Amino acid sequence: MLSTSVPARIQPAELARAQQVVANISRSFDAKVVGQSLLRESLLVGLLTGGHILLESVPGLAKTTAAQTLAEAVSAEFRRIQCTPDLLPSDIVGTQIYDAAKGTFRTQLGPVHANIVLLDEINRSSAKTQSAMLEAMQERQTSIGGQDHPLPSPFLVLATQNPIEQEGTYQLPEAQMDRFMLKDVLDYPTPVEEAEIIRRIDAGVYTREQKPAAAASLDAITEIQALVGRVYLDPAVINYIVGLVYVTRNASQYIDARLAGFIEFGASPRASIAFSQAARAVALLNGRDHVIPEDVRSLAHRVLRHRLILNFDAVAEQVPVESVIDAVVAAVQTP
Repeated sequence: MLSTSVPARIQPAELARAQQVVANISRSFDAKVVGQSLLRESLLVGLLTGGHILLESVPGLAKTTAAQTLAEAVSAEFRRIQCTPDLLPSDIVGTQIYDAAKGTFRTQLGPVHANIVLLDEINRSSAKTQSAMLEAMQERQTSIGGQDHPLPSPFLVLATQNPIEQEGTYQLPEAQMDRFMLKDVLDYPTPVEEAEIIRRIDAGVYTREQKPAAAASLDAITEIQALVGRVYLDPAVINYIVGLVYVTRNASQYIDARLAGFIEFGASPRASIAFSQAARAVALLNGRDHVIPEDVRSLAHRVLRHRLILNFDAVAEQVPVESVIDAVVAAVQTP
């Protein structure tokens, strides 16, 4: 007989410590990155759940700065991989090098062996290289010369895509897109935010050689990751999550026929898992030890936009996937 144990409820002191750590990281992040509060939340959700993030935006919207700033804030090792068509899997995971002096092979680990890895323009790498990276993301280890090498913990991959330039790119297959917990689409800064960026550049914020003191340790992040797993998820909220995903697969029965006709395939069970894990992290970031429906709704675009597969008619009519997601959310009764 299967037995399930109920996680211990989070104590107020534990919640207060987690809030303090998150506040310190947020201040460190905001000291360098102007605006982008949703991106900060997505990065923290990924870090606290072990999920990976897909970022889409035009160049110059601080994706690299955000990833590096987060790594510095938590004393994490950071690596940036610029994806190109000639990038090989061994360039990412590592390889064996022959040592002529000793007459033996030695293993050289690749840049994926870091806490936070930025895959810049992942769709510029070949399908074989994409597959090697996504295998490392899923298995949390690499295999070199028949030996397994575990990746460090915590481990977070941020992959970026440029939506305005498709020449020389290899589109990520839907099954591989599904392995990213969230997809965030970044927008241009407001005029006020852009002016603040210029002021910070003039003040030397981005050119100082001395890094600011870390806001948290990796041990603290590991502790908060354990807390996320103990955030209470009520059965009614679970049913709400499953209902949202179910409607994406049976849209014609629940939403406007025109919008439903644009959906080729609905979301997989990974969407439900992503909702539950990310909602727990959002609740903790907001100082709660339980998930509320608003946590789930706030994640709807980020969880579903890369999992809903729209047909050619939607592309031809330039129907944004967010419009379909909003209709799905509106069709499911909030508990």
